Amino acid sequence: KLTSLALQPAITPELVHGRVHLKCSYSRPSAKPPLQYLVVWSRLSTPGKKEQIQRDTTPQSFSYVEMNGRNLGLGDTVFCTVTAFSRDASEQQSLPEESKGFYAGIKFLPETLQIAEDGKEHVLTILSTVPIACPGQDDPCKITLQLSTEDLDRQLPGPPNIALSACQVDLLRAPCAESSCAAAAVTVTAVTDFAQDGNRVSRIRAETVGRRDLLWRAYTPKDVKVTVRDLPTGNCYSFTDPHIITFDGWRYDNYKIGTFLLCRSTSRAFEVHVRQWDCGGHRSATACNCGVAAR
Repeated sequence: KLTSLALQPAITPELVHGRVHLKCSYSRPSAKPPLQYLVVWSRLSTPGKKEQIQRDTTPQSFSYVEMNGRNLGLGDTVFCTVTAFSRDASEQQSLPEESKGFYAGIKFLPETLQIAEDGKEHVLTILSTVPIACPGQDDPCKITLQLSTEDLDRQLPGPPNIALSACQVDLLRAPCAESSCAAAAVTVTAVTDFAQDGNRVSRIRAETVGRRDLLWRAYTPKDVKVTVRDLPTGNCYSFTDPHIITFDGWRYDNYKIGTFLLCRSTSRAFEVHVRQWDCGGHRSATACNCGVAAR
């Protein structure tokens, strides 16, 4: 007779003798005679298709599988399915219950970014869902990631679409909590290019460096897609004796000699000073730009 026992299997990562394992835990109902459990481990091989990697029969309320980089590696989404049956009558089984998928590897939060050319910094969190082992005495308990950016829609050479606050980050081992066993953060900013070139798409890539163990050496995390929204550019002018046109199109003249504040931002540390000097001679009082300083 098939019954549901509410086993509620769940997968958590764990280091066992310095090696990365996944543990499938489930609640054990009080039953007489005692129950046995069939635990089937599987991984997502293609979207919607699972591949079995291990079967365990155990009286315990847990089962382990090792992440060895061969049949189960980083980047895999893993499931465990548990069926309970009586030791005396193996044909009396419960309904199989499947855990939620556990993604083993590096995660970026958010997974995609929508930003604009407005100078704002956007925090990108990088975390490992599995614990970081210390393979040897000379190997630190960390994963070093080399970060790079690539513009996917650039036809001609020019400035990059995005800038990162760091080119390299270290994920230091920490106690696993809330799907994170190590974490770091970088900021992403859109590069203001003063060109009306539409919305553009870039990606952030991460590569592990300096690891000798098979598990991390053969692993490349997924890219992060970043869409940069184009914002219109404003222009202002000061020319000849000086005629001035402001950002909003207002026009006036400034014939005076001296140093003047030409432009100042109200939202960031940006301003332009201009120095004007006599260039009109004896007949007319005229000044011209002779120096500029920008911060």
